[in-house]
Amino acid sequence: MGNYKNLTILHSNDLHGDFLAEKLDMALLGGISMLSGYINKVRNEEKNVLYAIAGDMLQGSVIDSEFKGISTIEIMNLLAPDIASIGNHEIDYGLAHLLFLERCAKFPIVNANLFIKNPYTRLFQSHKILKVDGMNIMFIGIITDEILMGMKKDMLGSFVDVEDAAREVGHICNAYRNIDIDFTILLTHIGFEKDKQLAAILDPDWGVDLIIGGHSHTLLEQPERINDILIVQAGDGTSQVGRFDIVIDTDENAVHSYEWKLIPIKSTYCPRDELIEQTILRYKHETDKKYNRVLCRFPHALTHPNRYQETEMGNLFADILKDDFGVDVMLVGSGSIRKTTVSSMITLGELLEIFPYDDKAVQVSVTGRQLKRMLRYVFRDEMLEGGHTEFYQVSRGLHIVFDRKAGDFSVLSLEQRPIDDKRVFTVGIQGYHYENFAACFGFPVEEVYQNGKARMLTTSLLDVLVERLSAACMINVQVEGRILLS
Repeated sequence: MGNYKNLTILHSNDLHGDFLAEKLDMALLGGISMLSGYINKVRNEEKNVLYAIAGDMLQGSVIDSEFKGISTIEIMNLLAPDIASIGNHEIDYGLAHLLFLERCAKFPIVNANLFIKNPYTRLFQSHKILKVDGMNIMFIGIITDEILMGMKKDMLGSFVDVEDAAREVGHICNAYRNIDIDFTILLTHIGFEKDKQLAAILDPDWGVDLIIGGHSHTLLEQPERINDILIVQAGDGTSQVGRFDIVIDTDENAVHSYEWKLIPIKSTYCPRDELIEQTILRYKHETDKKYNRVLCRFPHALTHPNRYQETEMGNLFADILKDDFGVDVMLVGSGSIRKTTVSSMITLGELLEIFPYDDKAVQVSVTGRQLKRMLRYVFRDEMLEGGHTEFYQVSRGLHIVFDRKAGDFSVLSLEQRPIDDKRVFTVGIQGYHYENFAACFGFPVEEVYQNGKARMLTTSLLDVLVERLSAACMINVQVEGRILLS
């Protein structure tokens, strides 16, 4: 007869400054106040409860960006997670600032595979063993190597590297063999597909029981199970929280049974946390004074429901920038558009939440053959199979029809003319994509220099968007069939 103990694990990922509740069907949905209310409710109802966040607490809100994450950490301290890991957007304000925020946090933040190269040193506490009802629960943090792409401009970026995740997990688990670890959880931010790949190569003797992931914003109906490791993720934001009710066999240090579900954070059964609400509203009052002015109106609300398809917001931004820069093609990173909907009247604050990553724009000159290579790489199998990859919203005039079965374009034209392999086209891209050109487009940026030097178009995309939207009136934006998968 085994020795069984209960453990409830609540988990979020990719909160991205989703602080405020939204009205849905006469009820409120989401928001940190009701999320905290639900977590505290469960903590009062159940004996052994842990709440974990799998990266990307920062960015996505004016309340976050105006105070460079300090506001978010204050709010997270009130939310009081038991453990958190870092995500790629934790680096957006710079590595030194992230280390400052980590010191401000009143909860442990773990990461095992982000290192200083020389002297060879981990930047964060690699793991944390939490003691719950006599059990030792070990959490290990893992980050995607995409964090290095975001550090190209950081003065400390060249001193940092990301180590192989599986190897670091093995090092830590082997180092604690003499301690009775009852349950081992990886708190990752690498994306759901890579979580599955990681689970498949972990040595069962290391004793990993569960992967709580983030980065790909994946909503699941039930956990994935690979190599006897359960894998979960809870979408993004605060509209839901993952809940595990686990029975642990402490003799075998393994899951005896479990139930997992996504819990909607609704006002019908989630109480409000007034202290958190007051803190959020204090910050909101400050940002509203600065950012609540209206930029422009649209005939209808605009949407960006999926980063891997043409969207209204994507068309709006790509067309504004194409017209302003005078390039043949403008490619706007779909992942840099951070909200799925915007009302028909957009304020400066809303624009900053929709498009929070201000960046420069660079013009590159590419041949038609190179443009095809760039786009073929974007439409590679990894993207088509659901991987977390870069994708682009394209400006008017570019028409793409990609044939999944053939693995190539059935139509690729500009202004209704097929792309000529030998013609040179001017293409506008964001600075992030220029600095990580090979990772984004599949070949070194040096190959395009033979067609002409790269040219700075602007040092601030947001300045351009604010100026053009302020001067516009009733822009009618539609999905036009610029990007089609057949």
